[in-house]
Amino acid sequence: MEVRASVKQIGVAPRKVGLVLDAVKGKKVSEALTILNFLPTPTARVVAKVVKSAAANAENNYQMTPAQLRIVKAYADKGQNLRRFRAGARGRVSPYHRRFSHITIIVEEE
Repeated sequence: MEVRASVKQIGVAPRKVGLVLDAVKGKKVSEALTILNFLPTPTARVVAKVVKSAAANAENNYQMTPAQLRIVKAYADKGQNLRRFRAGARGRVSPYHRRFSHITIIVEEE
């Protein structure tokens, strides 16, 4: 049975979150948390929280054993885009986009 956990509107671009998620796809939950602990990016902390949440959901709602959980799917979808402007030379402005993402992690018992 698949158990999911997600977090919405994280202030990191989906492309950057995807790099972290690729490191934990297909791994056991305990192994994934160890990997995330040693990754140098702040996004790894957010992903670790979602992994812990998915494991807790499996344990509390479906009485699964946390030691036997494996990350089946992990993906980041595009969230809201905020359009911002940066001041430029000669009184001009340049637009840039603040990208947000939705992170979803699905775990399953082996």
